[in-house]
Amino acid sequence: MKKLINDPDDVVDEMLDGMTATYPDRLRRLPDTQVLVRDDGPVDEKVGIVTGGGSGHEPTHAGYVGDGMLDGAAAGDVFSSPTADEFEALIDACDAGDGVLAVIKNYEGDVMNFETAIELAEMEGVEVESVVVDDDVAVDDSLYTSGRRGVCGTILVHKAAGAKAAAGGDLAEVKRVAEKVVDNVGTMGTALTSCVTPEKGEPTFDLGDDEIELGIGIHGEPGTERTEAMSADAITEELTEAVLDDLDLDEGQEVLTIVNGMGATPQMELFVVNRRLQELLGERGLETYDAWVGDYMTSLDMAGASITVCAVDDELKELFDAPADTPALTTR
Repeated sequence: MKKLINDPDDVVDEMLDGMTATYPDRLRRLPDTQVLVRDDGPVDEKVGIVTGGGSGHEPTHAGYVGDGMLDGAAAGDVFSSPTADEFEALIDACDAGDGVLAVIKNYEGDVMNFETAIELAEMEGVEVESVVVDDDVAVDDSLYTSGRRGVCGTILVHKAAGAKAAAGGDLAEVKRVAEKVVDNVGTMGTALTSCVTPEKGEPTFDLGDDEIELGIGIHGEPGTERTEAMSADAITEELTEAVLDDLDLDEGQEVLTIVNGMGATPQMELFVVNRRLQELLGERGLETYDAWVGDYMTSLDMAGASITVCAVDDELKELFDAPADTPALTTR
């Protein structure tokens, strides 16, 4: 293993300190926690938007803390959920009196610990609502979930909910638009290599030099099929067709797409994937309103990519276009 780390036990703590050192006017770390919040928060007369989960998916989660998106995020250890106490501290720190929306990726640890934290926060008088994101179309159940996994489509939930909150929407309105994204988004990914966690120091699963995994999860969970290596176009077709079949969109529907790198995939390759993705959408009679390409939700140093498609209407387009200023995503 060759990684730019010191002690594996300290890597998350040192990462968070490095983030606050990089963005001292944007991010603040709550004392004795692995929680980062807006330096200027909580923002008066605005619903707080929070999330969290295991580390190793950067820039998810804290990379999206800032104007127009999240108010705070809790970081667990690598691929491990934050504790309920951390989530409770996060919720409390992001409540300005107008309530808090928790955006939860559908993993059992995240769901269980967030639910406990919400109960504790509500006992203290904080109004909290939540949405669970389950956009991965690959599998109905996995090693870490009951139901579909929450993956890169979560970023669009952050964006829409954050924009609605920034515009003054109340908690019910913010939750409504978050659920609207969840209902209209699908994702599927592939792994060309395994990732290597700092604690283990070796690949988390075995994948032959001539093999790829389709439908992989962001922690290296098994996908739908292990197959021989394929061309970029063939992989793109497999992923895109699975997502579009799940969404079952009408001809003429506008969509936002994301080609997301898993951490070790060059942008050159991501753009090659996007080229074929856009061709496939055209063949289906779908219209691309916006296309994002880059690393949005990774799996440490895994080589691979995921494809996200979200059906949009005028309301969602306005929310996705709304200004945001975060370390990982800026829109004007």
